[in-house]
Amino acid sequence: MNRERRKALQAIVDQLETLQMQLEEIQTEEEEYRDNIPENFQSGERYERTEEICESLSDAVSSLEDATSSIEEAIE
Repeated sequence: MNRERRKALQAIVDQLETLQMQLEEIQTEEEEYRDNIPENFQSGERYERTEEICESLSDAVSSLEDATSSIEEAIE
């Protein structure tokens, strides 16, 4: 792989890492929101939806980590 393609891939890795950090911040905020829902509402629809959102965000973060790792392997 030539230097230009490596440089382009590194730029993508940098962007993915930035997106991952942003997603992690949102995930943390959503988890804090979920954790602060009163106990008597934790069996309700709103809590369940918040739980699903947290899981989806966690999956998205993992996917970005996987993509970043794959690209970094290609650069090596």
